[in-house]
Amino acid sequence: QTKMEYEWKPDEQGLQQILQLLKESQSPDTTIQRTKLEQLNQYPDFNNYLIFVLTKLKSEDEPTRSLSGLILKNNVKAHFQNFPNGVTDFIKSECLNNIGDSSPLIRATVGILITTIASKGELQNWPDLLPKLCSLLDSEDYNTCEGAFGALQKICEDSAEILDSDVLDRPLNIMIPKFLQFFKHSSPKIRSHAVACVNQFIISRTQALMLHIDSFIENLFALAGDEEPEVRKNVCRALVMLLEVRMDRLLPHMHNIVEYMLQRTQDQDENVALEACEFWLTLAEQPICKDVLVRHLPKLIPVLVNGMKYSDIDIILLKGDVEEDETIPDSEQDIRPRFHRSRTVAQQHDEDGIEEEDDDDDEIDDDDTISDWNLRKCSAAALDVLANVYRDELLPHILPLLKELLFHHEWVVKESGILVLGAIAEGCMQGMIPYLPELIPHLIQCLSDKKALVRSITCWTLSRYAHWVVSQPPDTYLKPLMTELLKRILDSNKRVQEAACSAFATLEEEACTELVPYLAYILDTLVFAFSKYQHKNLLILYDAIGTLADSVGHHLNKPEYIQMLMPPLIQKWNMLKDEDKDLFPLLECLSSVATALQSGFLPYCEPVYQRCVNLVQKTLAQAMLNNAQPDQYEAPDKDFMIVALDLLSGLAEGLGGNIEQLVARSNILTLMYQCMQDKMPEVRQSSFALLGDLTKACFQHVKPCIADFMPILGTNLNPEFISVCNNATWAIGEISIQMGIEMQPYIPMVLHQLVEIINRPNTPKTLLENTAITIGRLGYVCPQEVAPMLQQFIRPWCTSLRNIRDNEEKDSAFRGICTMISVNPSGVIQDFIFFCDAVASWINPKDDLRDMFCKILHGFKNQVGDENWRRFSDQFPLPLKERLAAFYGV
Repeated sequence: QTKMEYEWKPDEQGLQQILQLLKESQSPDTTIQRTKLEQLNQYPDFNNYLIFVLTKLKSEDEPTRSLSGLILKNNVKAHFQNFPNGVTDFIKSECLNNIGDSSPLIRATVGILITTIASKGELQNWPDLLPKLCSLLDSEDYNTCEGAFGALQKICEDSAEILDSDVLDRPLNIMIPKFLQFFKHSSPKIRSHAVACVNQFIISRTQALMLHIDSFIENLFALAGDEEPEVRKNVCRALVMLLEVRMDRLLPHMHNIVEYMLQRTQDQDENVALEACEFWLTLAEQPICKDVLVRHLPKLIPVLVNGMKYSDIDIILLKGDVEEDETIPDSEQDIRPRFHRSRTVAQQHDEDGIEEEDDDDDEIDDDDTISDWNLRKCSAAALDVLANVYRDELLPHILPLLKELLFHHEWVVKESGILVLGAIAEGCMQGMIPYLPELIPHLIQCLSDKKALVRSITCWTLSRYAHWVVSQPPDTYLKPLMTELLKRILDSNKRVQEAACSAFATLEEEACTELVPYLAYILDTLVFAFSKYQHKNLLILYDAIGTLADSVGHHLNKPEYIQMLMPPLIQKWNMLKDEDKDLFPLLECLSSVATALQSGFLPYCEPVYQRCVNLVQKTLAQAMLNNAQPDQYEAPDKDFMIVALDLLSGLAEGLGGNIEQLVARSNILTLMYQCMQDKMPEVRQSSFALLGDLTKACFQHVKPCIADFMPILGTNLNPEFISVCNNATWAIGEISIQMGIEMQPYIPMVLHQLVEIINRPNTPKTLLENTAITIGRLGYVCPQEVAPMLQQFIRPWCTSLRNIRDNEEKDSAFRGICTMISVNPSGVIQDFIFFCDAVASWINPKDDLRDMFCKILHGFKNQVGDENWRRFSDQFPLPLKERLAAFYGV
């Protein structure tokens, strides 16, 4: 059998037919040919023809031969396990025999084919592959050596893990020393392959490489001045990765490495410069950064600042000369997928009512249409992190440069200065404050610069200083800034519209109710933008409107504002189909608007509510079909369901009891029961948020389901999924308040997990606070069941609740703790000082709660006696002592 296969000869007529198809497949309309090629896949020896054209038919032109190999590669990907044995062996041997083809295109194609076979788990079944490729490296023939190295590099990229496993007998022990020998090869292409191969094993700290780490580093240094850009790029990449994994080995040479990277960051070849620039980003994350770089700052800062200028090619790609493009429709590939951030329930804090959220939206993102990451962005990001490392110590190096840049007559230079100013905003804020009264008005002027790219970067930079602007009297900077930003929202350039909308959203978050006096004017602008914007910016506009609603809350609930805002939103809502991803940002926006408008949203709620329930139902149905028959039905996009659940939460929160009839007339609780058991964490997270909100809004409809819901909530108290666990915890607390004493049978399902979570090290603050509140609430409704465990949680309970604001949730939780203390006073004895501290965190508790505190404090004092109490309270920090004396007379 095998012998026969190797002597396989193509049938001339079949060969001609395939060649014909391959030729036609290179024409623009390939769909018809692709279908024909699919049909040919039915023939058992079709793959033999393909490998034959690739490797044997040297008379044919290269594009046709290469295409033949690529089609074979796709077949390997799809049907490799069904190839007859002989065919497989034939393909393997042909690949190895032709890895050194004289054409670079054919060599690369053969290399891709080999890697594809290897990555199908075939490295085990092709034991002679690696030894053979390694021995071909020593070939006198350049093409053979280069072809083998190309294939090896692809294998190292695709199969790095298995190369370092016992399955293959650790071939790397031989391969890595072998690769290192080629760092000094005369061909730049080969040197580049060699470094690239070894680079695959740095991040995983592969043992075989760690054994040769010194010789690797030595060899890298030898290549520092290589004339081939590709080699320099790989050397820079290696050093950046070594910084993360083997800092110890680089430290002795750090001075020279920094000097080298400074040169490379200015390399003529932008790809080399970009790899080198990553070095500063990575170094900034290392604790030793501050000491290592301090003497190099005078050189480094100007290099980074210089890298922040748009290159000529950037400007062409960004159509920097096109000032007005607002009427040109967006091309679909320009529109980035948006990721929905599911609801997480959090407590409000005393600090200043601002939750410290992780802001992932103000990254330096001013030109997202070109290849996402370039030297300009990398330089700006590096300056940003260094500003955070050195803080104001960076300013002496920056300020003299800024003076020159910000007022420069060339717009490209001025633009880079504005970017620099924005990049240092976070790290150097304190030191910048004296200059801001002069700079902010200058920037506000730059908002009407004649160059669109200057206007757009100015929006971003101003948003980075929004916090300071809002801290000044509103007429000084906030009002002029807002007025100018709103004009930019209606700019005739799409990039400026986008930057202005994003900057305005940031300003809204900082200013909150400061914006109330200007609401009519703001809404006027945002609504006008609706009629003006193309597709992409519309999505950002939704975000700006949602953020406005979050920021001003119920102040939006005025008939004249609702009249302005709702018709255009509902018009878009009616135009969108259920399958359209643009629903996500619109649903998020409406969710914020509904929460803000509360009863003002009533006239609009019914169709919105219905559609959300439909979206959930459709998605669940599609998921069930897909589970049952995956080959017939594709998996649904569950984001539709998640966003719909979140909007339902927003409606429940905004409409309160008014949502009752809508819930009564729908099957939402049945759907929620399914969502709460979905395998995707985000679906569970959003369904628990909705459960809590419906519990508050219309418990009569939730109550019949509690026996089904509680066990599910119990199983989701798993801190591996922080947000799921957090929302489940919060929902349990809300349910217990409604259930009262009837909560009793469910306590065993949840209490142990909650106590465990509150005692875990490194639990995030939000989860700790919600856990404490829920434990307090359970104790409030069922003190007999919870109080015996008091001693196990009282201390973390007190510390996690001392910083949250006085509100309903805190009130019920503290009533619970007091009730439990009266049931089990000995549970609090050892940690009484923590209880005192938590009580003192109240600004003004309700009278009956204050009485409960008094009773417990005085009870404890009388119990221990005056002498002991004096000794005990002497340990208190003075403010605590004074507060307790003033408020509770102890």
